Amino acid sequence: MKKMTFSKIYTSIIFLFLYIPIGVLIVNSFNASKSRTVWTGFTLDWYSKLFHNETIMTSLLNTLVVALIASVVATILGTAAAIGIYNMNSVARKFIMNITLIPNVNPEIVTGVSLMLLFVFLKMEFGFTTLILSHITFCVPYVILNVMPKLRQMNRNLCEAAMDLGCNQLQVFRKVIVPEIMPGILSGFLMSLTYSIDDFVISYFTYGASSQTLSITIFSMTRRKVSPEVNALSAIIFVVVLAILLIMNIVDIKKHEKEARR
Repeated sequence: MKKMTFSKIYTSIIFLFLYIPIGVLIVNSFNASKSRTVWTGFTLDWYSKLFHNETIMTSLLNTLVVALIASVVATILGTAAAIGIYNMNSVARKFIMNITLIPNVNPEIVTGVSLMLLFVFLKMEFGFTTLILSHITFCVPYVILNVMPKLRQMNRNLCEAAMDLGCNQLQVFRKVIVPEIMPGILSGFLMSLTYSIDDFVISYFTYGASSQTLSITIFSMTRRKVSPEVNALSAIIFVVVLAILLIMNIVDIKKHEKEARR
């Protein structure tokens, strides 16, 4: 009983530590004053001003466009790479997988500086192209790591059975392999999208004057003072993410209930 009480208290403290700062941010988004310490009244002005702030809205659009393009390309490349690695012999597979893990454990500042020097060496102009390429670079390993477990779980005999029934290699890939590994592809895409939206360090070294992402714009504000409009945007993002998670959980629960009835 004491262990259960202690674990509940410990878990509650951890969740409070994680979510109290977000709660403070959301409360400040309704503060009529720009001060982060003095409450002067309730207002929705910062939310209305947010949508008229061209700098923040442009940065948000840049972030979403870069994240979406980079995630789609990284998912395609990562899935193809995972299938290729899976079909290698065990020694080559282990070697390639160890190399694949390096970008994940490598400090982001090293990756960012390396990519910046590469683009300078290639005489590429910094902008959307360099930013998207850098995001694809660090997203591909996450897709591979998500797809590989699904390939290991897949029954190899399914492919042989499909070919015995008259399918060519393209049909086997489209009708057998892809449906089997689709959960890994989706999780890899979502993880790439999340990391791309969240990234700051690598983006800082590879962005151009017209391709500032939201994180870089907010960082530039910290040199002076962060606008309360950023609090409003952060509150909206938090609510949207929370709503998506709730919807996904509800859909998943209903799906399990239907399977249980069957």
